[in-house]
Formats: sequence, C-alpha cells, structure tokens
Amino acid sequence: MTNSRTSTKPNMPRNKTTGAARKQPASGARKDTPRKTKAALMRQLLARPGGASLDDLCAATGWQAHTVRAALSRLRKAGHEVARHKGDAGLSVYRICAPAEAGQ
Repeated sequence: MTNSRTSTKPNMPRNKTTGAARKQPASGARKDTPRKTKAALMRQLLARPGGASLDDLCAATGWQAHTVRAALSRLRKAGHEVARHKGDAGLSVYRICAPAEAGQ
C-alpha cells in the first residue's frame, strides 16, 4: 500500500507548505538577468528627473506609506543620496540625486 503523500519520484524536491512537487527552472533560463523586485522598481521611479511622490511609490509597490519610508531609509543607508522637496501640489517628492558609489 502506498501513501498518497509520497512521490513516485523520491528525489523530487517538495514544497514545504503544500507538499506538491516544486517546478524546476527551464534549462534555457538565464541566471544573469536582474530580478524585478519592488525595491528595484522604487529605485527606477526615484531616478526619474521629476522623482516620485510617496503616493506614487505606494501605488507602484503596493506597500503602505511607512514601508515606503523604511525603504527610502534603506536606500540612504546603502549610499544613495535621496533628496526630498515639495512638489506642485504641496506633497513631498523624493528623488535619487547620485548613485551609490559602492556595491552598484
């Protein structure tokens, strides 16, 4: 009698939460392409000439305002110069002034 939880392929990696077999990456998958992360999206928005408001960053990432502010702090710690100024509507607009010297 076989257990329904056991796989017919014993060396197949399993998903810890569902128990289902994990999908293996395609053999032609490129490993040198950068990951599309929310932090990378945020850096891209901040690098625009006009910068991005807190609302723009929240909408693009799906994060709450306090999480976006924490990410801005992490960018500053990483060496990016993040400037803040008032936009036309009186809202704060953030912009990366200079790229990080180390690590990028």
